[in-house]
Amino acid sequence: MAKRSLKASSTGIQWAKRAFSLKGWTQDNLAAEVNLKTRQPIWRFFTGQPVDRQVFMEICQILDLGWREIAENPPADFLEPGEPLTPPSLTVDELVAMVRSQHYDTLQHQCGILQLLDIGRPVNLDDIYVDVNILEAVANQQWLAIADLNNLESTEFDRVGLGVVEIPQIPGMEAVETYTKLRVLGRPGVGKTTFLQHLAVRCNQGEFAADQVPVFMALREFADVAKRRDDFSLFSYLHQTLLTASITAPQLEILLTEGRMLVLMDGLDEVRHQDINAVLQAIRTFSDQYHRNRYVVSCRTATQKLALRGFTDVEIAPFSSAQITTFAQKWFIALGRDATPAGQAKATEFVEKLERPENWPFRQLVVTPLFLHLACWVFQGEGQFPSKRTAFYKQSLDLLLGKWDETKGVERDDIYRGFLLPQKIKLLSQIAAVTFEQGQYFFEQRTIEQYIEDYLKTRPNPMLEPEELRLESEAILKAIEAQHGLLIERARGIFSFSYLAFQEYLTARKIVAAHNLRALEQALGGLVSHLTDPHWREVFLLTAAMLRSADSLVQLMKQEIDALVAHDPHLQDFLRWASQKSQTLSPTPKLATTRAFYLALAQSPTAAAPFALAITLDQGILLDAALENLLMDCALDHRQDFAYAQTCREAINNILVMVRDAGFYKSLQQLKDQLPSTQHPHQLQSWWQANYETWVEQLRTTMIHYRNIHHPWQFSAEQRQNLKRYYDANQLLVDCLNSNCEVTPTIRQDIESTLLLPQQELEDREWQGD
Repeated sequence: MAKRSLKASSTGIQWAKRAFSLKGWTQDNLAAEVNLKTRQPIWRFFTGQPVDRQVFMEICQILDLGWREIAENPPADFLEPGEPLTPPSLTVDELVAMVRSQHYDTLQHQCGILQLLDIGRPVNLDDIYVDVNILEAVANQQWLAIADLNNLESTEFDRVGLGVVEIPQIPGMEAVETYTKLRVLGRPGVGKTTFLQHLAVRCNQGEFAADQVPVFMALREFADVAKRRDDFSLFSYLHQTLLTASITAPQLEILLTEGRMLVLMDGLDEVRHQDINAVLQAIRTFSDQYHRNRYVVSCRTATQKLALRGFTDVEIAPFSSAQITTFAQKWFIALGRDATPAGQAKATEFVEKLERPENWPFRQLVVTPLFLHLACWVFQGEGQFPSKRTAFYKQSLDLLLGKWDETKGVERDDIYRGFLLPQKIKLLSQIAAVTFEQGQYFFEQRTIEQYIEDYLKTRPNPMLEPEELRLESEAILKAIEAQHGLLIERARGIFSFSYLAFQEYLTARKIVAAHNLRALEQALGGLVSHLTDPHWREVFLLTAAMLRSADSLVQLMKQEIDALVAHDPHLQDFLRWASQKSQTLSPTPKLATTRAFYLALAQSPTAAAPFALAITLDQGILLDAALENLLMDCALDHRQDFAYAQTCREAINNILVMVRDAGFYKSLQQLKDQLPSTQHPHQLQSWWQANYETWVEQLRTTMIHYRNIHHPWQFSAEQRQNLKRYYDANQLLVDCLNSNCEVTPTIRQDIESTLLLPQQELEDREWQGD
């Protein structure tokens, strides 16, 4: 005969309390659900005392529990309608298969699609996902000297690790298979969430950990639910998550005890400060109690100081060139407006243009998937990378300073004390400008905190005590690092901007944001003082692009450039020769470009080649280039190379086709005729050994006389260095003029027409008002 009452076992009481906490009810609420007039039976149920069997079963049903699993010594002779005499017991493998099957659609919907920034439709994860690489050692745990870091070239600034030895990388899947407790770190936008979603989908589809049940959770959502219910129990939250799979609490206990769960916890850094300790404790307790399962937690690198015992920290590596190419191919096919072949062609064009030297600043940023997506989106619309990079940088900064969190629904702690977006950018611009001016790409933590203190002192807030100011600066640095990822810890205690491009952009922005005309003139004067420093090249270009009018900047640059060689008579003679030579061409190409060609030709025929193309291959320029190439070859000692005589004969034949001056033609023909015929090798050998140097000198003299080229300028080492600075500075000025900056037509024409002119001609033009 069946018992008239049942009571819960000690284990059953624990399961029942977890299920009850998920409901968020009081005992009175539960009593009302069971149609009881008093909560006395509810109290008896949770204290393990006998309860009427019908009431016991209804309580278990409302709590989504199996009554037999809760009851102590459940009777076998009492059956529910339709219940078999002996309920089928599932093996662990059968239980895993059942839960995986019933949870499949929910997880696929949760993790199998992405909503990308500024894209109006969802995208299948597999259509866009690119396998990531993992750094087994976290970069900011290195011990490096700041002097070593500041000696890095700008092209190495974003190199992973930054040390003498690169940090080894392994595929992301290999890291997950190697470590059962893994914390995946990374900068904002590097793809941490997408990586965890990829793991969930692969497990869901049986391609990875097919003997485990995958569960994906956002830790900020767990914290919100747990705080609302005052229960930071991961067991309860997982049970609630798996309710769609009809899993009971005891069944979940079995899965966890047997190590048959893959628990993916995303966004530890997104948990609010007041909840973080409770969440950390919940993860530690749960992963210790159920240590046989596989755990992956994602977190921004800056938040890694929140220790998780037993977890191995790894970091997602920036994209390699191959990964960038793969992402672009997938992006333009999945999200572009073209069919697959056209999408592939667009991706190829994107990668080719990305590798061009002028697009190096974009290449710095697109190692991060978030910025790579943004670059693809811009390229899709415009068919090219924007000539004004400032808009792209502004959009990227806006993402890191708030928009990226907004798109994900993340609310961060307010550390800035009322700093709105303009104030944040002003602070970062101040830090960027001060450090860049001092040549600091890397700086110690206390140094950067001091810069923040200096900025805080200029704020209209009440004066803070020194200790308060120090604590405030520490908190703001942590917020900039953890929330925005704009300043990052490169090695222990050593910080830098996350991308050199941002430091350069913010430095330029500080110059442009001068509060009045006088301050702007001073800022531009300070900028021009760095004209010959190649590290400032990008700052010049960005400043020119951001100014409402770049007239003052380009005029200051022109004055500074001309002054570089104004007091060296020998260099002035060199410029005067180039000017005179450029005016002998008919029809006359653009004179400034022609002067540039001859200045380069006199130093290196190879360096002059691009200018020859720039001026449409004028016949006279081609002739001079061919003559210089011949003499450059003759500068090598070919006295023992008798076949070289035939090479000279053929070169002169090709040159004679371009010669229009009768005297020059005759002189070259005579030089060619001096060379003995190759039909008499012995005679050629004797003549070539005896007359090689004389013949080459006659060729050089003829060129100087008829073409006014190949003068023996004999520059000193210092003069060569000054010429290079002068040449590079002129190139920078031209690049600024060609960067779509706002320059009035008359000033642009005046600068372009007076490039590379000697000082006397500049003064004559000014006196004549030309």
